[in-house]
Amino acid sequence: MYSELHTSINPRKWRFTWESQSHIPTLRLLLFNPVTTPSTQCINLKLNLVIEQSLLAVSFFQDQVEVSLRVPIPRVLIDVESPVNFRALDDHIEVKLALLLPVDHPLVSSFDSVLHLEDDYDEQNGVELQPLLMDSDITKLSSMEGVHIYCRSCSTKLSRSLRLFEEMPSVNWREVADNWFGNCCCSFGGISEKIVSMYAKSYTCAIGMCLLNTTSVVLCKDDIEGFRFPEYCQDYECEPDFADDSCLSKDMLDNGNNHGKAVCFDTKSERMNDVDGKIESGAIEVSNGDRLSGMFQTLEVTKSETSNLGFCTDTKNNVEDHDIECCAHGVSELSREEQKPRNIELKENQKSFLNGFLGSVFMAKSSNISKDVHWIEFLCPQCSCLLGAYPSGNDGEPLDSGIHLFKCYISTCLRVGRSSDLFRKYNLERMFTNQLLESAKDELSFRTVVRDLHTKCPMLKIILLNTNSWYCTDYCFGTVEQVTKIDLHPTIKVLFSDCSKSTEIELGTIEEWVTKNQADEVYMLQSQIRELVETLESANKMLPSSHSILQGLSLSSLRK
Repeated sequence: MYSELHTSINPRKWRFTWESQSHIPTLRLLLFNPVTTPSTQCINLKLNLVIEQSLLAVSFFQDQVEVSLRVPIPRVLIDVESPVNFRALDDHIEVKLALLLPVDHPLVSSFDSVLHLEDDYDEQNGVELQPLLMDSDITKLSSMEGVHIYCRSCSTKLSRSLRLFEEMPSVNWREVADNWFGNCCCSFGGISEKIVSMYAKSYTCAIGMCLLNTTSVVLCKDDIEGFRFPEYCQDYECEPDFADDSCLSKDMLDNGNNHGKAVCFDTKSERMNDVDGKIESGAIEVSNGDRLSGMFQTLEVTKSETSNLGFCTDTKNNVEDHDIECCAHGVSELSREEQKPRNIELKENQKSFLNGFLGSVFMAKSSNISKDVHWIEFLCPQCSCLLGAYPSGNDGEPLDSGIHLFKCYISTCLRVGRSSDLFRKYNLERMFTNQLLESAKDELSFRTVVRDLHTKCPMLKIILLNTNSWYCTDYCFGTVEQVTKIDLHPTIKVLFSDCSKSTEIELGTIEEWVTKNQADEVYMLQSQIRELVETLESANKMLPSSHSILQGLSLSSLRK
């Protein structure tokens, strides 16, 4: 009896959760303890707003013992003239504070910046509030003399010095080229297809070049220190003999879910010599002066070359003969067969790139999945943690000679989390949230099913409820403890369901749900899906039981 009473009155057993919605000037507090029923046990409940200390003092009597809690208030503009509304419910105490301005108002952000300059501000907390912007990453990386990539988990050095950084090309090049040049048979007839094909033909991951997208960095396999492809590990029909731990097979680590592939490292510290040189940034130039940037080998299409390829370079004459040649009367000096652009023969890996199969695998779309391209997990040689993946054909080697490393698992300095670590603001939760919002915006769908990249089975079901929420949570403080300062974090509210252990009947129901609701389908590596589910379940526990379930699904939140 004494232990239960001690647990219920201990301030550190009470959890608080602040939340607010964009454009709504209200801040709500949920205060709860799993072993306490506030509606019947919290007698003579009193609240006192202490503005000068940025805290809310809560007191009540429980079993004739006075309990005093102190809850820190996040950096917001509170309307002190408005009353503090509160009520004791069955599983939590609810408090509402009126605000002068919504938490996302620009003026609030300005005041917040000033407070951060004046106070002893937590640097890590500030990093978590920074947006994930790829342009900013490229600018900062390019300004450094040389960058090495390290494993975030064990600080193992993974790459040699990198000095060239560019944006990873889009996976929808055909669509972009058609929008840029059009697909009419006159003027730039056929140029989009030819340019895209020529670009794919020039595609290769170059030594010393680091490509970036919103979730990953792509390094040439020759830039990974000690990395090699074991020919004897490419076929697992006979049992391989691993003499040491330098060849880390996914079969060894998780009972074989990697199609018999292995990633090997040279443990004899064979270092590759730094290659000093400049890789010329490729470009596609057309006669009208427009320019499309590339990132690999130099590719130029001059005026004379466009003529040889069948492009029309005399815009004036072409416009004059426009009605005569094709569009109005269908009369042309060339036959329809001659007007068709000549095909540029592409290799299989170039076709895979052109079809979008070599893009980001962090959260792949159905259109970017091919049965001919297998994504092999890339593990740290020291701690065996997941670092990324690479696309492979039947031979086990990267199709584009590139290794895709996820930003949430790597760092740019030996001491992880320091200000010099440019990827410290990335984690799996924030990366997934940003990709989910981008997908919802493009597909106009707020329902998503996450599938295993290898088995294609549904593993997680997510429904977006609110994309503009603010949230923070922690445990309460006692009267003698020093109260720490807190900040609201931008989050999204979601409903989720873990489908990893579903039966065949339940899987059929999920497939029907996907079809009926036209849910968006994305593919991720299984280990990342498990980590994501753990994050969702952990956030679900930060809410009282009455707020944890809605319509049969678990309610949770994810940081932006």
